[in-house]
Amino acid sequence: MNTKPILALTAAVALCAGCVGTGPNTQNGAVAGAGLGALAGAIIGNNSGGHNGAAGAAIGALAGAIAGGSIGNSVDHQNGTIYHSEYEATSNVTMAQMPPPPPPPEDVVTVQPTPSALWITGYYGFDGYRYYWVAGHWEIPPPNYHVFVRPHWAYRNGAYVYIRGYWR
Repeated sequence: MNTKPILALTAAVALCAGCVGTGPNTQNGAVAGAGLGALAGAIIGNNSGGHNGAAGAAIGALAGAIAGGSIGNSVDHQNGTIYHSEYEATSNVTMAQMPPPPPPPEDVVTVQPTPSALWITGYYGFDGYRYYWVAGHWEIPPPNYHVFVRPHWAYRNGAYVYIRGYWR
């Protein structure tokens, strides 16, 4: 049996399993779960006597991505890291003057995993003390949202306030 088409489809599904309405924990959970599931599935498939490591890895990656993405999505919802408006994304960080971010690293655009996925160009997030880099990535927008608004600073009431990225 040729498992290459099954593996390719499973890898695409695994990478996007946790991507609907995602935040950083959803994506990290899906990728980590896929990796661990693939490893466990390959070991189980190979040790089952039939030397079915590739099929076991594919099934394990899919199950791991779904489980990891679900756990990560739960954390995103608990942490409030999925935003759907500028109001929700507005932080408590205010400054008299915006701190300049360091120069951005170069984004490496990968293959689009699904036609509905949108490329989110890499950007610097700000946690109130320092900037941190969020690499460019594909993301499936939440239902009824079509545009990702990049994080930015807004001048309000005599100070700059940091607005996290959000969907609209």
